[in-house]
Amino acid sequence: MDEHRKAVETIAARVAEFSAIKTPFRIYHGSTNLTRETHFRRDAMIDTSSLSHVLHIDRESMTALVEPNVPMDHLVDATLQVGLIPPVVMEFPGITAGGGFAGTSGESSSFRHGFFHHTVNWIELVMANGEIVRASNTQNQELFHAASASFGTFGVTTLLELQLIEAKKYVQVTYHPVSSVTDAVKKIEQATDDPSNDYLDGILFSHNFGVICTGRLTDVLPDDTTKVQSFHRATDPWFYLHAKAAAANGRVASKPITEAIPLVDYLFRYDRGCFWVGKYAFQYFMTPFNRITRWALDRFMHTRVMYHAFHQSGHTKRYILQDVAVPYQTAEDLLGFVEETFNLYPLWLCPLRQTGKYPGSAYGLTAETKRKPDAPEMLLNFGVWGPGPKGRDNFIAVNRRLEQKVHELKGQKWLYAQTYYTETEFWKIYDREEHDALREKYHAAYLPNLYDKVKGDPYPDQRTHNWMGWVVALIWSIWPLSGLYGVLQTIVGREYLLPARRNLSWDAKDKNE
Repeated sequence: MDEHRKAVETIAARVAEFSAIKTPFRIYHGSTNLTRETHFRRDAMIDTSSLSHVLHIDRESMTALVEPNVPMDHLVDATLQVGLIPPVVMEFPGITAGGGFAGTSGESSSFRHGFFHHTVNWIELVMANGEIVRASNTQNQELFHAASASFGTFGVTTLLELQLIEAKKYVQVTYHPVSSVTDAVKKIEQATDDPSNDYLDGILFSHNFGVICTGRLTDVLPDDTTKVQSFHRATDPWFYLHAKAAAANGRVASKPITEAIPLVDYLFRYDRGCFWVGKYAFQYFMTPFNRITRWALDRFMHTRVMYHAFHQSGHTKRYILQDVAVPYQTAEDLLGFVEETFNLYPLWLCPLRQTGKYPGSAYGLTAETKRKPDAPEMLLNFGVWGPGPKGRDNFIAVNRRLEQKVHELKGQKWLYAQTYYTETEFWKIYDREEHDALREKYHAAYLPNLYDKVKGDPYPDQRTHNWMGWVVALIWSIWPLSGLYGVLQTIVGREYLLPARRNLSWDAKDKNE
C-alpha cells in the first residue's frame, strides 16, 4: 500500500497543478479497449498506467482491493487463488477494472448482477482539485454515483473495492436454438426466471436462426459423457462458430446441446476472434477463413493485438462498432432496422439488468438514480459490428440513423464507441444541467465534460486542410496499405503481442485450501 499511496500522491499533485491553472487534462491508462479514436498530449495528461496491481483479496468478506488498470485476466487469476471471481467479468482479458467502472460494461452475468460498476463497493478518487477522497454508498454518496459510468469526467479513480462471488470449476453451457428475435426474447425471459442460471447471452446468425446460451457454475459434471470444451488453444474453435454448430445440431436433434467449459475459458470465450470481428481481417486481406488459417494466425487474433492493429490502421473510421440496448418489446423493431440498414450478422444479444443487488455497493441506487422513472428494469443489448458503407458521409449517416432509431425505441447506446450525436442531440438524452451542476460542485467544471470525452472528429481524415493532407488521405485509402501498417505496428509494438499463456486453470478442489 505504501507504493500505491506514493503513486496516488504524485497523481494528486499533478492534478492540483492543472486545477490551479484550470487546464483540462486527459487520463492515460497505457492501453485502451475503446473503439473510437483518442488523442493525448503529454503536457495535458495524467499518467495512471502504473496503477495496475491487485493489492488485497479478502476471502472472508469476499472483496478485492484493485487498482484501476488491472485487466480482467489478471484480476480473475488473482481471485481464483482463493476460490472467488468477480460477479461481472468483461469478455475481453485486457478490459480493466477502472475502465469497467467508468465506461458502462456488461456481460453475460449482467442479466443477474447488472453492470460491472454495480459490483463496486467503494472507490478512491483524486478529485479534479487534487483532493484524495473515498466515495461509496455511505460516504460521498453523490460523488460515488456520479463517477460511475462517467468516463473520468469527475476526476481520477485510483482504487476500487470489488464484490466477489464463489467460483466453480466449470460453466455448464446449454445452447438453445431460436428462430427469431421474438423467440430469443422469450427464451431469455424464461432463462432469467430460472435462478440456477448464472450466465445468459445469445447470438443471431440471421433473422430466423440464432442461439441463446445459458450457463451454470458447477464443480461436478452431470455425467461421464459430458463434453468438456476449451477455447484458449490455437487448435480450439472460435466460440461463435462452435455455438452456431451446436445450435444447428440442437435444431436437428430437437433438443438443446449441453457441454462443460472450464471457467476461465468461458469468461474469455470471445477473446479469440474478438467475437467474430476477426473474420473481417481475413476478408480484408483476401485470406481463406478456415480452421488452418485461424490456427496459423492465432497469435494475431486475440483482442489485445486486434485492438492495437485496429487503431493503428485507422479502420475505426470504416467499421460499424456499436453496442445499443432497447426494451424487450422493441427488440424486433430494432432488428428489422439493423437488418435493413446494415445487413450485418452475426449480432450479439446480451440482456442487461438496470437495477442492483448488493447492499452497500454501487448496486441499485446508482442504477435507480441514473435510470429514467419509466425505463424498464431489463434491456436487450445488440452488438452491431462489421464493415460500414463506403464514403465518409454515408458512414456517418448510417451511424446517426442507428443512434436516432435507438432513441426512438427508448433505448440507449454505450459510449465506448464512436458517438455521432450533435452536441444538442446528446444533451437532450443526457441531463446536462445535472451533469454540469455536479461537476461544478466537485471542482471538475474545467475538465472535458461527457460529450467532450465521447465525441469524435467527424472527418478525421481531413485534419490537414491542404493539398498535402488530401494526397496523404488518398494514398492511405489504397488497399491494403492501412491494414498492413496496422499489422506492422502490432509486430513492432511487441508489448501488444501475447506472452505465453499464463496458467489460469483452477482446480475447484483446491479453492478452500
